[in-house]
Amino acid sequence: MSKVKNNNGYHGVTEPISLSGPTEKDLMQTAEVEKRGFICVDQYLSDAGLYERQDEAILREEVLGKLDQTVKAWIKKATRISGYGEQFVHEANAKIFTFGSYRLGVHGPGADIDTLCVGPRHATRNEYFFRWLHDILAEMPEVSELHPVPDAHVPVLGFKINGVSIDLLYANLAHAVIPEWLDLDLSQDSILHNVDEQTVRSLNGCRVTDQILRLVPNILVMGFLGGINWAILVGRICQLYPNASPSMLISRFFRVYSKWKWPNPVMLCHIEEGYLGLPVWDPRRNYRDRGHQMPIITPAYPCMNSSYNVSVSTRYVMVQEFTQAFEICQAIDEGKADWDALFEPYPFFESYKNYLEVNITARNEDDLRNWKGWVESRLRTLVLKIERYSHEMILAHPYPKDFSDKSRPLHIFYFMGLWRKQTTQAQETEQFDIRGIVNEFKNTICAYQHRKEGMDIEVSHVKRKEIPLFVFPGGVRPSRTSRTTHKNSRAIPTRDVSADDQVGNLLGVASCSDAQHPLELAVPSTGAAPQSTGTAPRKPLRLRLTTLGKPKPAEGTS
Repeated sequence: MSKVKNNNGYHGVTEPISLSGPTEKDLMQTAEVEKRGFICVDQYLSDAGLYERQDEAILREEVLGKLDQTVKAWIKKATRISGYGEQFVHEANAKIFTFGSYRLGVHGPGADIDTLCVGPRHATRNEYFFRWLHDILAEMPEVSELHPVPDAHVPVLGFKINGVSIDLLYANLAHAVIPEWLDLDLSQDSILHNVDEQTVRSLNGCRVTDQILRLVPNILVMGFLGGINWAILVGRICQLYPNASPSMLISRFFRVYSKWKWPNPVMLCHIEEGYLGLPVWDPRRNYRDRGHQMPIITPAYPCMNSSYNVSVSTRYVMVQEFTQAFEICQAIDEGKADWDALFEPYPFFESYKNYLEVNITARNEDDLRNWKGWVESRLRTLVLKIERYSHEMILAHPYPKDFSDKSRPLHIFYFMGLWRKQTTQAQETEQFDIRGIVNEFKNTICAYQHRKEGMDIEVSHVKRKEIPLFVFPGGVRPSRTSRTTHKNSRAIPTRDVSADDQVGNLLGVASCSDAQHPLELAVPSTGAAPQSTGTAPRKPLRLRLTTLGKPKPAEGTS
């Protein structure tokens, strides 16, 4: 495939940092890796279980074939039901496109397949896609966990076919017919003529993936981390070091982004206005764009910030991890560590002193699936509200996955780690009361348009020692005293304060029906916080800002 270069002959918005290939030292390190039984970094990732097996790859192809047949049958059936003539029904067609990590060939085992369904102009999103296609999928025995999210920033149908997870978007093009025998080029800007904003966003995934394939040199030898955001970040490193080996690129990745001056954007190409007049990312004109914390700009027109959902808290966590990963890469380069240290999981439930537990429930699995989709699409607003109201003194680190408790069916749990930023003595005595913030969040969640009886949500405070066992592998809480730090281990970035600090009462329980006992978080300026009794139900409690705990820098940093 041809690559897109600028007028100066290089890829990207700046010239490369280095055109050098692997040094003799790099080759020696590769030889050392081979001695350890790994042919290369790619082989290491495979042995670490980060690549799917051949039978899984075949199953994915079969599932995509089944989905393609399904949408073609759906569009004809829906067109006939709408009263169109048989000739028009015969010509009616829809096509499936993949994008993201699967299209780039860098997906891991069990990863979702990001998929786009392209349909003609008469096949509306709400009526055809979210009603009729949803109903067809619901009747298929091989389909499970079907949950529509029509109100998301990018509307999506999520489901599994034979156990393979699919995130299906829909693009309602201005074409009367989507011809099967023509190669529909979604990368052309003309495809965006006379379409709504949701279609532009839905098309963006495929268009961005196409641009990455064009803009990144030597793409077949690069290892992407998964997801469009990560693909753009890695792609930029490949532009800056076009001749580097994979092991070099890993080190350069963490080096560059640990020192990146956010919110300066990461871009694979310059932003173009385009002739269609569609809005593009521009913080000079758009006040919303000015608030973005970690802009990672998509290369396809209209250029957008693919990481608009990053908060102050999550950016802080990622930069800390980039910094620590770069230190590990330096240790590997010096022979003081091996690759295992880089792939150790983040000890989320050992890193904070205080956590928020969000517990949602419903009366049956279908209701819970729909309720879950709605709640997940709104969870980040709680993080943003806490940051904004506390003037970014209190930060929240949301765990990206949910948990279930076998002893409590029809419940799903989410967790957020809480800590405070480094502040002045005066700021540490400042008082905050976020009852209103949490009530806003609760009211937003409980205003779900399709909410049914039994759909409920509770938010409560748990200390580290109170984290339920079902979140740990094997249901066994790891021993903090058994943790050691050595040259091959990843330092655990504990976000605590001294043991003498009394972490007082933090949060009570707030639910959709809990009007009499609102959730409360206060940061008083004087007085000690009372001890938590640890009994249930928890009463509304209080917390001193000085006891939240502050993150310690990664080992070896100032």
